[in-house]
Amino acid sequence: MDRRDPEVDADERTSLTQVLDYHRATLLGKAAGLDAASLDRRLEPSTLTLGGLLKHLALNEDTWFTERFAGAPALAPWDTAPWDEDPDWELSTARHDEPDALRDLYRAACERSRAVVAAAPDLDALSAWVDREGRRWSLRAILLHLIEETARHNGHADLLRQAIDGSTGE
Repeated sequence: MDRRDPEVDADERTSLTQVLDYHRATLLGKAAGLDAASLDRRLEPSTLTLGGLLKHLALNEDTWFTERFAGAPALAPWDTAPWDEDPDWELSTARHDEPDALRDLYRAACERSRAVVAAAPDLDALSAWVDREGRRWSLRAILLHLIEETARHNGHADLLRQAIDGSTGE
């Protein structure tokens, strides 16, 4: 996925999707070219790794867009994960996944999310899911949430990548 600056004069839907795509591409850039050992590197005392972030954000893409917004059932590997035994399963199991599989898992989740967004009639469309406060979320709110989630984790990814090989940048 090429990282492109969002248009500065686009409509709201285009702006939100382009900003999210920019942050998605940033994460993939931070994880590019790294082997399994590098993707599993942590900065003590944190347990976060770049591989874990790829898998965590793939889970977030599928959970928020595919499951919560579109109302589809959980997909593999999320549907069989032992969440009761390990609530952070995606983070703790990434070390067992091949680097390309982690990057592909994230890319595929992003593609599914893009398809869900493209099929929605507008940003005011509401999620199939109802949160514990009885609210259905608009597509706009979900896009904003994923932008925040991905951008926040890109800060973590930046520090992790710098510790791995000194690589810095946007």
